[in-house]
Amino acid sequence: MSKKIAKVVKMELPGGDAKPGPKLASAGVNMAKFCTDFNAKTAERRGTLVPVIITAFEDKSYEFVIKTSPVSGLLLKAAGIQKGAANPKKETVGSVTRAQVREIAEYKLPDLNCDDIEAAMRVVEGSARSLGIAIKD
Repeated sequence: MSKKIAKVVKMELPGGDAKPGPKLASAGVNMAKFCTDFNAKTAERRGTLVPVIITAFEDKSYEFVIKTSPVSGLLLKAAGIQKGAANPKKETVGSVTRAQVREIAEYKLPDLNCDDIEAAMRVVEGSARSLGIAIKD
């Protein structure tokens, strides 16, 4: 017999550095145990935001699925900038190469709703445009 789901929570936590707090309290799980498990699985992604989907069950147990980092964060890191442009249509704050776009698209492909790398690259290019990041060949 399957467990009864009490709550499903989606959040972004720092990789390898999750701490108990109000974000996790809303999930209704044992925060210390979750933080230990999450930090162990995301230790190599320290310094980036890691999306996670936590399924909490009525018996206080939980399962979690780790997703890939957001495209915007990966683009900002690749361009070497802190934040995107205030008006991306009129200003450019950085640039990335087509090879970097391909690398980000390959990393994000499992979580995107497209089948091939070319479509994934177009998704990443659209995010770059909305951040004011130019794409160089």
